[in-house]
Amino acid sequence: MNYRNLITIEPNKRGGKSCICGLRITVYEVLEYLASEMTEAEILDDFPDLTREDLKACIAYAADRERRFTIAPLST
Repeated sequence: MNYRNLITIEPNKRGGKSCICGLRITVYEVLEYLASEMTEAEILDDFPDLTREDLKACIAYAADRERRFTIAPLST
């Protein structure tokens, strides 16, 4: 999934946090909803401007960040 067209970071929007393009909903918020066991359907019902693709983009964005920022522990 190419999330780059769906996730934006704008300095003057939500403090520069990553957001769904065109919305003020952050990736963090979407991930928090999913982690709190909200279903896709519940999230989409609560936020009609979101799409299933937006939810998938948030997960792909988080996975990419995790992959890039994970550092293997140094062996001693």
